[in-house]
Formats: sequence, structure tokens, C-alpha cells
Amino acid sequence: MKIDFVSDVACPWCAVGLNSLEIALSRLEGAVSAQLQFQPFELNPSMPPEGEDAIEYLSRKYGASPEQLAASRQMLRERGASVGFEFGDRVRVWNTFDAHRLLHWAGLQGRQRELKHALLRAYHSRGENPGAPAVLLGCAVEAGLDPEQARDVAESGRYADDVREREAYYQQLGIRSVPSVIVDDRQLIEGGQPPEVFEQALRRIAKGAERIANPPKD
Repeated sequence: MKIDFVSDVACPWCAVGLNSLEIALSRLEGAVSAQLQFQPFELNPSMPPEGEDAIEYLSRKYGASPEQLAASRQMLRERGASVGFEFGDRVRVWNTFDAHRLLHWAGLQGRQRELKHALLRAYHSRGENPGAPAVLLGCAVEAGLDPEQARDVAESGRYADDVREREAYYQQLGIRSVPSVIVDDRQLIEGGQPPEVFEQALRRIAKGAERIANPPKD
């Protein structure tokens, strides 16, 4: 099956959801064969390069108090720990468009998944700016990508049109929140679900596809 993981590097629930999905896929090994692709979505597309204080921005965007944001962060830490992702202190919100450009290129190199994990760790575990060239280059090296080619992509602005086209495509499909997991272009699983939810959903989808491919004979 083909799985499109629509997400943003800035989305903490995307980190939870990706690890949960991968746990589910490991449990389904031998029963489900999946091709995982990452598609771009920007939670904060107008964020300037210098970023903004996280508490100020999130309080304004969601109307949440500092106490509510602290409770949300604690819940994320617990959910992240349950699937093997460690959240650190993220004091600023950053623009992620250049990270999406690099991810598009990494997909052409067959290393998209590795880069996605590296970028999520940089942003959510270490609080680094995923728009900074040095951070992008470090994540590319961590993902096993060629550093000189990665530098060229980061500094040249390549693949900007491709990323915008993909973003517009998923917006036209009605995707308004992430993570959104689209299976075989027709089944949608929304949110940073626990591994059990992903596992059950993928089993159902796989069984449905099997019935279509092998309909019962009269």
C-alpha cells in the first residue's frame, strides 16, 4: 500500500504520529507492505525567518493560556515517550519551508524518511531552527545525504515550486490539520494516533484491498 504522510516539521503531533505509524508498520511486517512518502504542509506559512517566541505565538494563534500550553507540552512529552520520541524545550516557532524543500530533494535520493526524523529531532528535541542552513546541512548529513548537494539545495531555493504545488494539492483535497495519513489515495487517518489505532486501521484497509483483488467466486 502507498502511504502519504502529510505533515509539517513544526508539528509536534506529527513526530508522535510518525513514530506511532512506524511501530504499527513493524507489527504488520509480513502482512502489509507499505511505501511511505512525506508530503508538505505548513502550519505557520507566514512565519518570518527569524521566528517568534513560542508561547507568545501559540497563545495568540490558539487562544491558550501559558498554563494550558504547559499542560499540552507535558502531555506531548508523555505521548512522545510512549513511542520513543523525546521532546525538549522549544522556545521559538520557526519557518519550515526550506525544510520542506530539502525533504522533497531527499525523496528523490531515497532518504526522505531519514531526513524527516532528523528534522523532527532538531526542531522538537533540540529546539533548533529548521530554516537555518547549518541545521539543514547537519540534518542532511545525519540522514546520510551528500552534504555538498544538500548545501546547494538549501542555498539555491530549488524545489520551491514543487513544494508549493504539493501543498496546494493537499489543501484542495481538504487537508486542514496534520498529521494526515492518506492510504492508497482514498483512506484518511487523522491525528497523532496511538500505534494500536494505526495498526487496526491498516489491517482493515489491507483486508478490504485483498477482497477487491480476490473477490469471492460464485
